[in-house]
Amino acid sequence: MRAKFIPLAVAIITATASLTSGAPANAEPAAVIRYDRIPPGAYSIVAQVRARPGNEDALRAATLPLVSLVRDDPKTLVYFLQEDRAAPGHFIFFEVFANQADFEAHNATPYVKEWFAKLPELAQGGVEVMRMEVLGPRPQ
Repeated sequence: MRAKFIPLAVAIITATASLTSGAPANAEPAAVIRYDRIPPGAYSIVAQVRARPGNEDALRAATLPLVSLVRDDPKTLVYFLQEDRAAPGHFIFFEVFANQADFEAHNATPYVKEWFAKLPELAQGGVEVMRMEVLGPRPQ
């Protein structure tokens, strides 16, 4: 399973990077994705969580409110929540913060703590997290 997860992370990062090319100047993601603030070596996360069988809808309902809350945090530079079309209830998170301290502050917010508290009932196996470093020059 891990061998499949790493190429998925690369695909997510590649797809996210392509959002800045060819997008209209007034495209919605520009207001949310703070590419101009991503420093070289930024702290990024690719994480996954899977719903317990029968809890797919409940985990989705508990997770969806995070999108606007996390994106509204000025320390969050990029945030995507995705669900596997072939496996409903399998969620992938892609997040970018300037540094690890900003990520840890994100995890300490009340809404993230509340979400984690729901996981023992809703998710199987908890959250698998890959802590990544953004490589290359600052995105344009």
